[in-house]
Parts: sequence; C-alpha cells; structure tokens
Amino acid sequence: MSGSKTLLFDIGNTRLKWGVLSEGRIARTGSVSHAVLQEKGFASLTTRLPHEVGRVVASNVAGPTFATRLAGILGIHCKCDIHFVRSVRSAFGLTNAYTEPRQFGVDRWVGMVGARAEFKTALCVVDAGTAVTIDAIDKSGKHLGGLIVPGIDLIASGFLKNAHDVQPRKRSARMPSKGLGIFARNTHSAVYNGALSAACGAIEHSIRALRRAGQRPKIVLTGGDAARILKQLEGKFVHRPHLVLQGLAHMAQNES
Repeated sequence: MSGSKTLLFDIGNTRLKWGVLSEGRIARTGSVSHAVLQEKGFASLTTRLPHEVGRVVASNVAGPTFATRLAGILGIHCKCDIHFVRSVRSAFGLTNAYTEPRQFGVDRWVGMVGARAEFKTALCVVDAGTAVTIDAIDKSGKHLGGLIVPGIDLIASGFLKNAHDVQPRKRSARMPSKGLGIFARNTHSAVYNGALSAACGAIEHSIRALRRAGQRPKIVLTGGDAARILKQLEGKFVHRPHLVLQGLAHMAQNES
C-alpha cells in the first residue's frame, strides 16, 4: 500500500476530526460536530473527504451505533472498510496500566501512542475535551495510570443546572487573562472561570504528584479546551491539537 492515502478519524463525544495521511505526513485535517451531522447529515462530512484512499483507520468513543453508520457511509464513499483501533495491553512501545485494557478509552490509548512516538521520554498526556483525561507514562513506556475529571463545560453546566437563580448562557469565546484576570465580574463568567481553574488544578496536582515521585515528564496537551487551559498554566507544555490523529498515523504506518 506504499504511496496510498490513509483516511484517519478521531471520533469524540462532541465532534469528529479527520486527517489524510499521505507520504508519511498528515497533509489535510478538518472537523465537524455531531450536532452538525445530526442537523445536516453526513454530506457535511463526505463532501470534504477524498474518494481515493487505500485505508480508513479510526478511534471511536461515540458508540457502536455511530460507528456502524459511519462505516456504511464510508464504504460507499471510499469503497473500503474502516478499521476501528482498540486499546490493548501492550504495543508501540507502551504498556497499558489498566487491569482490563479494553476498558481504557481508545482515544486516550491512541493519544499516548502519538505522544510516545514523538517523545521517547516520561510523559503526562492531557486531553482536555468533554472530559479532561490525564495519563502518566514513565520513560520506559510503562503507563502508570490516569485520572478523569469533568471538562470545563460539564463542570459549568452541572453547576448552572442546579443554580436556580443563575440563567444559563453560552460561554464566551474569549479566554480570561492570566493572573488576576481569572477573577470575573459577573456570575456567569465566574462559573466558567471557576470550571477552568478546576481543570487547571487537576493538571497541576497531577504534575506535582509525578515530580514528587521522581518523574520528570514532558507535558503534552490536546483537545478542544487545550488552548484555553494552556493560557493559565505555568511552565513548559507542548500543544498537539491533532495528537490522536498523530497516534492513528503512527499505528497505520507501523502495524504489521
């Protein structure tokens, strides 16, 4: 299959990201939300995808029903089957810490593969999306485990749902300034800034725990809220917006 294109899909809870792997690099990327797919149909995706691909590889956390629908549509569009990757015990220089590896979120597994492929060192991989997942890997590639906290929108919406005297509103696209700018001057912004601070606190707490244990990890952030979170954190961090696609690309190029 040398020289052929591989279509990559990172299917999350909120949106679907895609990329085209060609000649060893991800040449094209794009995304569409599940809300848009429901409203406008899969044509809002397929009109942006190439027809001529040799393989389709995907990471899916949106459930089997969506996977079946996408496989059928891509079978017609690309005339090839879709391969859904799974979390495993050990592969690509990584060893999974979960006692039941299949229970480990495949997006987390693929993100770790992508980070490990680029950085051969201890890692703390943070995916800030619907949930914020934080996974630690030592320098030998052993996964030390991870944690999951609600994402910024989940924290804020959960509070607003139970705060009867606060009217829910869509959050502002503007990020709070660093330092004292985190302190808001209206209740709605205070809720979202508080949710952002909670996510940052979980990340910083995890990093401190790793350092106390003698680890010196490179911290890699991905996910829709990564840029918002990065603005608040102190220290050196690496931002990889397409980390899961990078992991899928590495898998596609190195699977036997």
